[in-house]
Amino acid sequence: MMALPRPRLVPAAILAMGGLFLVKAETLLVALRAPSLAVVAPAQASDPAPAPAPASRPAAAPAATPVAPPAPPDPAAQAERALLEQLRARRADIEAREQAVAAQQVMIQAAEQRLARRVEELTALQQRLESLDRARTDREEAGWRGLVRTYEAMRPRDAAAIFDDLELPVLVEILDRMNERKAAPVIGAMRPEKARTVTAELARHRAQRNAAD
Repeated sequence: MMALPRPRLVPAAILAMGGLFLVKAETLLVALRAPSLAVVAPAQASDPAPAPAPASRPAAAPAATPVAPPAPPDPAAQAERALLEQLRARRADIEAREQAVAAQQVMIQAAEQRLARRVEELTALQQRLESLDRARTDREEAGWRGLVRTYEAMRPRDAAAIFDDLELPVLVEILDRMNERKAAPVIGAMRPEKARTVTAELARHRAQRNAAD
């Protein structure tokens, strides 16, 4: 039986160790190179900081923006507004006058009604007074007629004796109502002076009555 050659472990182990060393060395180099690249890359990528600007005077405030002038008013609009104001004032004036006229008409109607009632009252009063006056006149006339009949029934001499002493107004009223044919003898029997006076007064009395009629 042939004897198998023993494997050589030492050279294999040395080779393995050498390969492992190479791998670690390469890893270490990669690890050492990575931070330096990381530091240099940002430095190259970033821009240099700008230098501070030299001190200068404060900037002047910006000039104010000029305001555009207002547009001029429209003459047509102004004329229309003025016309509307005039019409409004005219309408208010007309309404005030209409109200005043209506109030005056109410007052006039009330005054007319009061006046109509007053006229009716005065008319009724006048009619009553006229009735009373006629009644009084009738009574007076009845009284005068009674005296006239009495003196007409007397003898002329007796009546003349009474007439000589009567007051002139009463004597005129009696003789004016007496029948002329009966009054003539009585006047002839009176005293001459009394007869002349009563005749003149009787004529004046009848003239005034005729003028009034």
